[in-house]
Amino acid sequence: MGPHPAVAAIRLAVRRVLHDILTEHTGTRDASPGVPPHERPPSPLVLVACSGGADSMALASALAFEAPKLALRAGGITVDHGLQPGSDLRAEEVVLRLRELGLDPVESTAVTVGREGGPEAAARDARYAALDAAAERHGAAAVLLGHTRDDQAETVLLGLARGSGVRSLSGMAAVSGAGGRYRRPFLELDRQTARKACMVQSLPVWDDPHNADPAYTRSRLRHEGLPALEKALGKGVVEALARTAQLSRDDADALDAWARQAEAAVRDSAGLLECAKLYALPPAVRRRILRRAAIEAGAPAGSLFARHIEEVDRLITGWRGQGAINLPGKVVAQRQGGRLVIRQG
Repeated sequence: MGPHPAVAAIRLAVRRVLHDILTEHTGTRDASPGVPPHERPPSPLVLVACSGGADSMALASALAFEAPKLALRAGGITVDHGLQPGSDLRAEEVVLRLRELGLDPVESTAVTVGREGGPEAAARDARYAALDAAAERHGAAAVLLGHTRDDQAETVLLGLARGSGVRSLSGMAAVSGAGGRYRRPFLELDRQTARKACMVQSLPVWDDPHNADPAYTRSRLRHEGLPALEKALGKGVVEALARTAQLSRDDADALDAWARQAEAAVRDSAGLLECAKLYALPPAVRRRILRRAAIEAGAPAGSLFARHIEEVDRLITGWRGQGAINLPGKVVAQRQGGRLVIRQG
């Protein structure tokens, strides 16, 4: 008899991602049978980021099962955010569980969570910095993250509430980070499947109290917002939002590509942006060019909001002789003789 359907589903999702990773790295490995094993480069290492929660424990179990079949090395890392009493003991427990699954290397790394951008964003920034450092340290080919379709739906709704355009509706990418480091195998699986897979494999899971704390926006959305939407619109809301994410991502990618191609055509011989040529472009393309120009001039991408770009856009579309626009990072945008100049003030 085969594995439980939930276990089969998580393993298949991980197997597909591992195949992709292996395909990408076979070019750097000499698998020639004539080369002695001790002279061959080590097989790629894949790490799983694990909090001890159901999603990441299910992911760790699937990685431990599938990696040896493809001759991949599999390890794990847990990040101790230090936000709760006993978080260090919790991290040690997760390390133990990952080792019991057969993962190696396994480590816990403690981080200090700052305050910038709110508690959720600060914790996320600290976590990814720690995961990046661990991946570099171990020379990992990839880091697997346990985000599910439910997480994706929440991300889309949070983006919708920010009102910052189609890119914010595209949710989390299946592949992201420097060189495609981060992989999310579970984006098409629901949270319940991961939890069920842990249950039938008798894997102990930890429920982070932050996930139920109404002080956190995502927690309120998870426990109040999405259930209310499902009650009003029916059970397919999570799936529809995840599908919206993918369609939005495709649209945003296409518009980004168009903007990159158009950018060269709207600059003069000195490299300055020509207002008349910018005016002729569709707004979605023009605003992307303006955003890229602001970032290149030194505006931090994370602090540059839609309202900033709209103000700069009015220098093109609603020119009334207005003065310079101040942008984050001490960047200034102004119109000078039919040209748009964006530079550090």
